[in-house]
Amino acid sequence: MTTLDTPPVTAAATPGRAARTWRTLRSSRTALVGLAIVGLHTLIALLAPLLTSYDPTANDPSQALLGSSWSHWAGTDQYGRDVLTRVLYGGRYALGVSVVATVIALALGTVIGCAAALRGGWFDDVLGRFLDAVLSVPAVLALLVVVTALGTGPAVIVIAVAVVFVPQVVRVVRGAALAVVPADYVTAARARGERTWSILWREVLPNIADVVCVEFAMRASWVVLLISSLSFLGFGADPPTPDWGLMVAENRTAITVVPMASLAPIIALATLVVGLNLAADGLSKAWGVDRIREGS
Repeated sequence: MTTLDTPPVTAAATPGRAARTWRTLRSSRTALVGLAIVGLHTLIALLAPLLTSYDPTANDPSQALLGSSWSHWAGTDQYGRDVLTRVLYGGRYALGVSVVATVIALALGTVIGCAAALRGGWFDDVLGRFLDAVLSVPAVLALLVVVTALGTGPAVIVIAVAVVFVPQVVRVVRGAALAVVPADYVTAARARGERTWSILWREVLPNIADVVCVEFAMRASWVVLLISSLSFLGFGADPPTPDWGLMVAENRTAITVVPMASLAPIIALATLVVGLNLAADGLSKAWGVDRIREGS
């Protein structure tokens, strides 16, 4: 009797999540453009000291309000500082503060949201009512209250942004975790007597990692814009910190004399926000996170 040998199924036959994600991203021009823009901003921020020889904070009144030239491609501001240099270094502040604030908000929001979905009961009900009350306050107003109470500076901005965005992250992550909690592997972990934190880290969190990653990209774009808005209003970075929002506020009165002193930081801010949004949209489509977010 002849037996038919069936070839074993190898890992290559079933591509993993990373391979599927990359294949989907490659087919999306908007996602690739977004990732390229964010990567370019990150590279420029890291290489800023090598791309310019000027000091971003040193004043030189003799060079104030100069137009574009070979020495100063984007001109100089009212204090004689090279505008392009401050824009390049401003990416460091924008990305650094935004990433740290977003990571803190995402970490706290993810833990609280997963815990609420796992525990349920009165804890989930009380948290839900609290979130409804907190989210009814506009984000900018809440940020201004925190900054006014604690002062200014990068550390305060990070704390303020984290406090404001944690409730929003909690709501999204809780909705994603509620879709995972009834799964058999979570029920089996509970039957084995595993602790809540163990189930959270080993069973729930790995299965909502795509939602968390997309949430990070989306929140980061909003955080960048909010931090620049605070600086423009005078509640963010302290002079002479090279911050895009602060640059617009300082140079808006001289926009008719040196237009690039205001336009350059605006262009940098706009391209970074657009890049983050395009990247987040591409990741959400690659992982199918839109359906999860709508269902939550």
